Amino acid sequence: MNGIILKFTFLLLFLLTGTVNAGQAVIQSMRLWSAPDHTRLVFDVDAAVEHKIFTLKSPDRLVIDISNARLTVKPQQATSQDQFIRQVRFGKQDKRNSRIVLDLKKTVQPRSFVLKPNKQYGHRLVVDVYQKASDSKQKSKSVKTVSKTYHRDVVIAIDAGHGGEDPGASGAKGSKEKRVTLAIAKKLKALVDAEKGMSAVLTRKGDYYIPLRQRMDIARKYKADLFVSIHADAFKDPRASGASVYVLSRRGASSEAAKWLAKQENAADLIGGVKLGDKDDVLASVLMDLSQSATIQASNGAAGQVLSQLKRLGKVHGRKVQRAGFMVLKSPDMPSMLVETAFISNPQEERRLNSAAHQKRLAKAILSGVKNYFQQSPPPGSLMASQQSQSDIVYIVKAGDTLSAIASRYQISLNVIRSYNKLRTDVLSIGKRLTIPARSDS
Repeated sequence: MNGIILKFTFLLLFLLTGTVNAGQAVIQSMRLWSAPDHTRLVFDVDAAVEHKIFTLKSPDRLVIDISNARLTVKPQQATSQDQFIRQVRFGKQDKRNSRIVLDLKKTVQPRSFVLKPNKQYGHRLVVDVYQKASDSKQKSKSVKTVSKTYHRDVVIAIDAGHGGEDPGASGAKGSKEKRVTLAIAKKLKALVDAEKGMSAVLTRKGDYYIPLRQRMDIARKYKADLFVSIHADAFKDPRASGASVYVLSRRGASSEAAKWLAKQENAADLIGGVKLGDKDDVLASVLMDLSQSATIQASNGAAGQVLSQLKRLGKVHGRKVQRAGFMVLKSPDMPSMLVETAFISNPQEERRLNSAAHQKRLAKAILSGVKNYFQQSPPPGSLMASQQSQSDIVYIVKAGDTLSAIASRYQISLNVIRSYNKLRTDVLSIGKRLTIPARSDS
């Protein structure tokens, strides 16, 4: 009899527990990413949830209450380097609601929003922790300058694609695009900074996500002369291989592959967890598109030089610079390109992308192309512009060039160019190397 009563008691408890949990959402996992200007917490839930957040003082805390949800995971803790969060604590507000408490290092300005499921994730609750505006102090940041000559550096903004909540493409061996691109970007920055008269800035320095338009804003903040976005994407066919270079297209993609790739990249904000629908972003997009045309030609020139250097490393995916509607290339005030270093979906290329030696070879090729471009078209006031007026320049003819246009560009007479290069005709072939004499000789 006692055994029957005991079994009945266990059954009753089980049914009561099931009744309490019925209809509750389950918080399945938590991820935390620390960026220079904010910390992001992402909670994966198996259904849409309602929540509220509020701050407390003495000591500073941020409270996240999630209605009708239960926790099934342990809290992920921030590193000691995180500038906002000291500790994360999980608890229960009552039997049906969950509470997460962040013990803070300073007063913060929190933001939160929910995201619907996409290809990579289910329902998500995102909480971003920023420094409170009144407490923030503007720190003056600068890149390397050439103080002795008072000529500025040519500044290259290097954008490592994806990051944080958005891993990008994955290889068969589990390689993540976000890690490969950051490794290449850091190597490229080191090479650029080692060049006299050149400096580089990274849009991200670690494993965190930055919205696409914010990447352009960072480049603009440092007054970059060129924006280079580094990627290692995937394609539906794992046999696809080779590097490629893209510039913005306003008329449509140059191929089906380009169209497909741009669609994947432009969806990154949805995957990375950016709150869309901001009116300022929409207005900025319209204004940018209106003034876009002026930079596309320069972008194409720089991209062509980089593609030429990548060809020396091996196969390229397409003989010419590709065009597609990448959001990240829509800055109206600086030339921009997107470099697909390889297809991470190709097993052989995945292996090379994980090689530090190959990463450095890719970085060197990109630097060579960028350097060639700026030696031909140095920004006014830069050290390169000063050096150009004192020495001969090697110009590589590209599609659409005419001898008269080149002469006008370098403020030199046609006869001098003809004589200097021993030309018998003004018809130029693509890829021909022309020597432009120093202006003092013209």
